[in-house]
Amino acid sequence: MVDQNELDFAVEIAREAGALTRSWFERPDLTVEVKSDGSPVTVADRAAEQLLRDRIVARFPDDAIVGEEQADRVGTSGRTWVLDPIDGTKSFTHGVPLYATLVALVDQDGPAIGVIEMPSVSETVWAGRDLGAHHNGAPTHVSPTSSVSGAWLMTSGLRVWKTGAIDRVLDAGVHLRTWADAYGYALVATGRADAMVDPIANYWDLVAPSVIISEAGGVFTDVVGHDGPDGGSGLATAGPIHDELLELLADCADLRS
Repeated sequence: MVDQNELDFAVEIAREAGALTRSWFERPDLTVEVKSDGSPVTVADRAAEQLLRDRIVARFPDDAIVGEEQADRVGTSGRTWVLDPIDGTKSFTHGVPLYATLVALVDQDGPAIGVIEMPSVSETVWAGRDLGAHHNGAPTHVSPTSSVSGAWLMTSGLRVWKTGAIDRVLDAGVHLRTWADAYGYALVATGRADAMVDPIANYWDLVAPSVIISEAGGVFTDVVGHDGPDGGSGLATAGPIHDELLELLADCADLRS
């Protein structure tokens, strides 16, 4: 079991960083830069990550930090904080409120703490290993769905999907919805959707959701069924439909895209 005080700290700094991003949301003077990998970044991304790093270093100076916008910080404690200051920067820059600040902690036993802070929809979902999952302060749990037919599957977009995978999912009676990012994992953790898939994703996109989904009673793997957030993809489900969705999503991503 993780320390409740550390979980409270993670929620606190995620909300603080989220409030900072919210102050930039829909501002006409927000400029968007393009990084070397083609993804967008804004002053809000960079400022939020710096805030998170400053708070963590002040509280846990021996911990390592991995974040999307800055170089890794080496630690000596064996613990690593994993940060995504704005998950869904494209949504953020287009005035869509379904973006999030992600804060996670990985210790010697694996992912231990996860927070999804969504400041523009006033929702926070968090979990600590063996402490359960919570949504705005109340315990939360995945849906009781036991069939893929009629299940709601979220995804962040269809650009990297192979046509065959889309056809298999739709033919199975799955309701496929898009524009999710971290919000899709939050929907699964709170029982409002039944599954979320990212055929291609970064480590910092997946660590926080992996803790939250597991503690909410669901299952989290990559799209080939390996446990954990380091497989370059993510599949979160209510549980009973996980194996069937893995079959439907086999080779779902076109890595050339």
